[in-house]
Amino acid sequence: MSKKDKFLAEITEAYTFKGDAIILGAPKLDGEIMTNTFIKVPLKTLNRHGLIAGATGTGKTKTLQIIVEQLSAKGVPCLVMDIKGDLSGVAVPGTTNEKIEDRHCNIGLPFTPSGSPVEFLTLSNDAGARLRATVTEFGPVLFSKILELNETQSSVVSLIFKYCDDNQLPLLDLDDIKKALNFVTNEGKDAITAEYGAVSSATIGTILRKVIEVEQQGGDLFFGERSFDVEDLVRINEEGKGYISVLRVTDIQDKPKLFSTFMLQMLAEIYSTFPEEGDIEQPKLCIFIDEAHLIFNEASKALLNQIETIIKLIRSKGVGIFFVTQSPTDIPDAVLGQLGLKVQHALRAFTAKDRKDIKLTAENYPLTDYYSVDVLLTELGIGESIIAALNEKGVPTPLVHCHLRAPQSRMDVLTPSEISNIMAKSRIKHKYDEVINRESAYEILSGKIEEAQSEANQRKLQEQQAKAAPAPRTSTRQEKSTLEKVLDSQVTKQVGRTVASSLVRGLLGVLGVKTTTSRRSTSKKSWF
Repeated sequence: MSKKDKFLAEITEAYTFKGDAIILGAPKLDGEIMTNTFIKVPLKTLNRHGLIAGATGTGKTKTLQIIVEQLSAKGVPCLVMDIKGDLSGVAVPGTTNEKIEDRHCNIGLPFTPSGSPVEFLTLSNDAGARLRATVTEFGPVLFSKILELNETQSSVVSLIFKYCDDNQLPLLDLDDIKKALNFVTNEGKDAITAEYGAVSSATIGTILRKVIEVEQQGGDLFFGERSFDVEDLVRINEEGKGYISVLRVTDIQDKPKLFSTFMLQMLAEIYSTFPEEGDIEQPKLCIFIDEAHLIFNEASKALLNQIETIIKLIRSKGVGIFFVTQSPTDIPDAVLGQLGLKVQHALRAFTAKDRKDIKLTAENYPLTDYYSVDVLLTELGIGESIIAALNEKGVPTPLVHCHLRAPQSRMDVLTPSEISNIMAKSRIKHKYDEVINRESAYEILSGKIEEAQSEANQRKLQEQQAKAAPAPRTSTRQEKSTLEKVLDSQVTKQVGRTVASSLVRGLLGVLGVKTTTSRRSTSKKSWF
């Protein structure tokens, strides 16, 4: 058996599956395309995650477009990041040309232009349904990552979350967290210190400045309500096609922390919300994260552990996650080892570091007798890739050089009017355009602060009034004694006069002097 026949036999057997699958292209060996032999990926294994890697301009975006439009056609909803703005074309049918016809003729697959149902989402002011989340939904760990806080500052943020949770103070937007931070160092300082320990005013000031920085980067648009419901990512249209949710993040370079932490928060929300599915025939949702290195750059060890855990466990929810980046080395080994599908485009060897990366990348792929992988990686043309996948039993398939099919949708951006027409038909945009501002930590703490200030002002006023009141006058005249009061009374005076008169008469009588009364008494007859 010739090398070609042996290769065809192995590839045909390895890439033929019982269940439903998507077709990526045809195998290629020694420059020859094997027509009518298709490289497929079974739907059943697409919740085992994947990687699309390659240097700039090697066709990663088009490969992403090929995969999501086929998944949509099979009834699998997808969420994709549109970093450059050229993924919007997946919404409308593409147009054929001579190159596309030649490519599909060589593969042995007819080209059928078609579009997919699309829902546009946005984190900023771009056209699309606004994605929001509350500060509480992010939690202290991810929120601290956005702010780029150190360990001490992160512990203070955890304290703020704990205090607000214990006291029923919802943290919904950035105004809430700012008000809570101010409260901790002012009116609530004594209560916080007594229950949770002292908090440095300097640390609070640093965190506040970081919050303001995020606010200026558009965080005020993102944090708040209505929170995005991840169930809206798994919708199917009337034709049985899965919706492709295109997250328009063309300005993401200005706010990489917001983007990366949003993605982590969304993954955590999906994991906590979606029910256990086990091994299902096709994914419930596939998520494609472009510029994946933004998530892993400067991530702490604790955060990397969290990402690794989510990647391992979210598979059981029927969700597949695909990272799109320039080099597999952008992905931590612990995460890279969890990825079942690998689509590797060309790498460029311009420096010694590039050559090391290429050699390391080649070692991450299965051994093969048909290719020198490190050499092939630098010779791949546009629209070509190296593919390694899993069969329906989870066994790795042989590595193969694949001549990729063309996207069936437009390989270009939509015009503003086309985007507007799609947005006008959206069933969820009006839902997320509504801004809800219910009572939260800002309003509750503002009320407490006003109450505390009112009480303080009242106490101050009372103290001022007490100081301004005249002192009570003290009398120089002493209070009369009981004896003096008795002697001064009219009865006492009358008795005194009678007693005095009797004494005088008695005394004069002894002296032999007759008083008028005595004289009158002697002239009167006695009664006895």
